[in-house]
Amino acid sequence: MNKGVASTARGIAAAVLAALFVAVAGTALHRQTMVISGVDLSWGVCAALLMLASVQLWLAAWSGSVIPTAAAGVVAYATVGALSSGGPDKQLLLGDAVGNVWVFGIAVVTLIMLLVASRLRKRWRTAAG
Repeated sequence: MNKGVASTARGIAAAVLAALFVAVAGTALHRQTMVISGVDLSWGVCAALLMLASVQLWLAAWSGSVIPTAAAGVVAYATVGALSSGGPDKQLLLGDAVGNVWVFGIAVVTLIMLLVASRLRKRWRTAAG
């Protein structure tokens, strides 16, 4: 097997496992709120999206490619979609503002991390020689 192909396959395998973790942990985390002066602040959705972004950036740095970053975004989005498509009594994600920010935020964060990772990859290549 070609060294580049093996490296890409290893990166995608790591991305799938990381994305499954982020999707499940983020779904559990996205509903967390804090009451300050009688106002509910939804900090969990921000933390869940930040966790996704950091995992995607780590995957890009570890693998030296943007492919695992994209794979992580696709797998996380699909997993969260599957978690939200249960029956009326089995849904883990509600169709409210916080749930929508979590679901659609995955796509937005993935696009941003793809741009960041591709720019950083260019810098890493020029710095390496």
